[in-house]
Amino acid sequence: MTWDPAQYLKFAGERLRPASDLLSRIPLAAPESVVDLGCGAGTVLPLLAQRFPQARLVGVDGSAPMLARARAEYPRVELVHADLATWRPPEPVDLLYSNAALHWLPDHDTLIPGLLEALKPGGCLAIQMPRNFAAPSHTCIIDAIEQGPFRQRLLPYLRRQPVAAPAHYYRLLRPRFATLELWESEYLQVLSGDNPVAEYTKGSWLQQFLALLSEPERRAFEADYRARVRAAYPPEPDGHTLFPFRRLFIIAQRAAG
Repeated sequence: MTWDPAQYLKFAGERLRPASDLLSRIPLAAPESVVDLGCGAGTVLPLLAQRFPQARLVGVDGSAPMLARARAEYPRVELVHADLATWRPPEPVDLLYSNAALHWLPDHDTLIPGLLEALKPGGCLAIQMPRNFAAPSHTCIIDAIEQGPFRQRLLPYLRRQPVAAPAHYYRLLRPRFATLELWESEYLQVLSGDNPVAEYTKGSWLQQFLALLSEPERRAFEADYRARVRAAYPPEPDGHTLFPFRRLFIIAQRAAG
């Protein structure tokens, strides 16, 4: 899909908090090489550089518009335009960090264990993925597809649960890594503006379906979704909208040697 950096970054603060929480739990002291897999517009790059100032930092993303934004903001960081599903570093790295990116890719049972080979002995894999797909923010997208006039067009692209339960990743990764930590956090995001949950998802999960439609169709589909999600997340008396958002965290470390 085509990413819109400006739309995505409307909620940069809310999107950055889990990235920072993941970073704070990484057990490495001074890695030499760090890859931000799915770096997007580069908002996490300064946090990684601050935490690991001596590391060689590389950002990888599949979206040219997002990388253009990252290059403008962080011209000294090495940035790579590549398919996240197939890209691997030319040699193993100390830290492979991925914030809110891998849920876009299928076949986690092959993809995530395969990242083990990208790590040095003692290297660490740190992943955060949204797991909010059973919430109204996302089920309203499903309803708008299934009950609307674009069902046949959009249904083949619908992935209902792109991220599995934490126990699934434990069973998948525990035999392969020396240490493994998993947890979930639900962030109560307090949003401002008119129908802000619709604006939030328009910068991410909703956009992939809008991109498949013509301009008139896109307006009709988005209007349907916005009406549904507005009813699911009414504003509070103070005018703010509460948007709980669940996220899954994984930190896995290879044996030292």
